[in-house]
Amino acid sequence: MNTQVIKLFESMNIPGHTSKFLEWAKDPSKVFKTLGIPLLSIAIFLAVWGGVASQIKTSLGQVPGPTQVWQQSVTLYDEHVEEREKEEKFYQRQEKRNAKKLEQNPDAKVKIRPYTGKPTFFDQIFTSIITVLTGFFIASLIAIPIGIVCGLSTTLYTALNPLIQTFKPVSPLAWLPIVTIIVSAVYISDDPLFEKSFLTSAITVTLCCMWPTIINTTVGVSTIDKDLVNVSRVLRLGWFTNIFKIVLPSSIPMMFAGLRVSLGIGWMVLIAAEMLAQNPGLGKFVWDEFQNGSSNSLARIMVAVIAIGLIGFALDRLMLLFQKYVSWDKSAVIR
Repeated sequence: MNTQVIKLFESMNIPGHTSKFLEWAKDPSKVFKTLGIPLLSIAIFLAVWGGVASQIKTSLGQVPGPTQVWQQSVTLYDEHVEEREKEEKFYQRQEKRNAKKLEQNPDAKVKIRPYTGKPTFFDQIFTSIITVLTGFFIASLIAIPIGIVCGLSTTLYTALNPLIQTFKPVSPLAWLPIVTIIVSAVYISDDPLFEKSFLTSAITVTLCCMWPTIINTTVGVSTIDKDLVNVSRVLRLGWFTNIFKIVLPSSIPMMFAGLRVSLGIGWMVLIAAEMLAQNPGLGKFVWDEFQNGSSNSLARIMVAVIAIGLIGFALDRLMLLFQKYVSWDKSAVIR
């Protein structure tokens, strides 16, 4: 690349982009390695998918290829836009009706009724993301402290390890009926803050995704450099000071490795729980399309599958960015 262009970009010094651009400019082969190879693999995957799909016939017709799946994704977006327009008109009609009522009688009581239209594909994506993040946040609040105390105390680890190893492999399909029954019995309110279906899914996610964080945090804390432990003793740091100044910063790489695994497990668990319990979300969308059995159902299910994968990837990348933000040793970040 032209040397003047490189010098010009160096002088611009754009944060977060200059070093990467200069690296690519000085060695163009890295552009192919960074961008070309992933794009090539995606192109090959799409070509193989299209070729194989055209050869498979099902009771619902031919297995959809990339083109049919893309068309259905556009259709789902159009349906979402149409539903939002209906919602807006629904509230506008109520506002006009209430305005006329208030003109006739300023003391009249007016009421805005909630829109009860069918949730769209994008509504269910939003519901699933909120649910999994809630369950993951609760799991992290429980798992990180347990992992810390287990890493600091061999006695506590010995006591809790059998329980951790017993409950870790339990399937969400086993937890879900128990959680559903308990939530239905305990969470009784005339004006509930949360829907029971939301709590059921979030708690199921919590119970299934907390174990990797506990295990990795325990390992991270128990393998802290002995020199750091000795420094803490020499300085006579208090328990909380030791935790926040020594233990947590040193165990962040292992802890976040567990958090990333936990979030991935939580996302998979949520989809299964929504399908089984028919709770709102992407899992329910997949199950409804399967039950629908129309000629477009397979393509819509594939749209949901791709969305589930992309969202899972995005959640993992967000956790990686957060780890880079809080970690003092950027080289220890596991990609």
